[in-house]
Amino acid sequence: MTTLHIDSQSHPISDPDYATACKEELDAAGALVLPNFFTPEAIDAIIRESANREDEAFYAASTHNVYLTPTDASLAPDHAFNRQVASSKGLLADDQVPADSPLRDVYNDETFRAFLSEVLGIDSIYPYADAVSSINVHFAAQGRELGWHFDNSSFAVTMLLQAPEAGGVFEYVPSVRNADSGEQGYRRVAAILDREEPVQVLQFEPGALVMFRGRDAIHRVTPTEGGTTRMLVVFAFNDAPGVTLSHSALETFYGRVR
Repeated sequence: MTTLHIDSQSHPISDPDYATACKEELDAAGALVLPNFFTPEAIDAIIRESANREDEAFYAASTHNVYLTPTDASLAPDHAFNRQVASSKGLLADDQVPADSPLRDVYNDETFRAFLSEVLGIDSIYPYADAVSSINVHFAAQGRELGWHFDNSSFAVTMLLQAPEAGGVFEYVPSVRNADSGEQGYRRVAAILDREEPVQVLQFEPGALVMFRGRDAIHRVTPTEGGTTRMLVVFAFNDAPGVTLSHSALETFYGRVR
């Protein structure tokens, strides 16, 4: 199925040498952009099936902290852990993606999953155990944004469908915390929220596959500017079976826990 939707001439995902080169780049930079990974026909088909469903998307109406957890009453309201940011983008959840969508062809393809596993340096990847998180289509019309946050999972795989006229910039700062050790990087988080620390920008065009390690790298997407909605697909996987998003994250981004 994958060859129907992926430019296998430019991106020979079955070639171990190609996977190794991609892994080296991801390991060195913490991010990997593969331009024109998906064929124009696949992009067009996904836009056709998704664009007119923007009004079906769930739009987050609340703020959240960068850790995507409830606040801690034992800490001051202006502590980095409790500071709130806004996320106003909308999304279609996995259970809203059509069964015959090209997105499912790619997501479920074993060759694609094997390629991701090689690049990410893990034995296997698994879908989310909940019904909403595995494939998502994100919409950000004028003024909508994704606030600063850390990811729950150790990696993210995305594809931009449609770029806005302006704004919608992916900004990040690597190695702000160490989630495995419990070091949450409060001082640097506060500095980033106060715009006192420089940020990096990840540039990519529609059709690119992007891999990003966002568990310890804080990141956001700036507000969209202009009349063209920014549209993005997230292919969400985990390196262990049975994983679900936290209830706090599900409530924030989906408005439901299942």
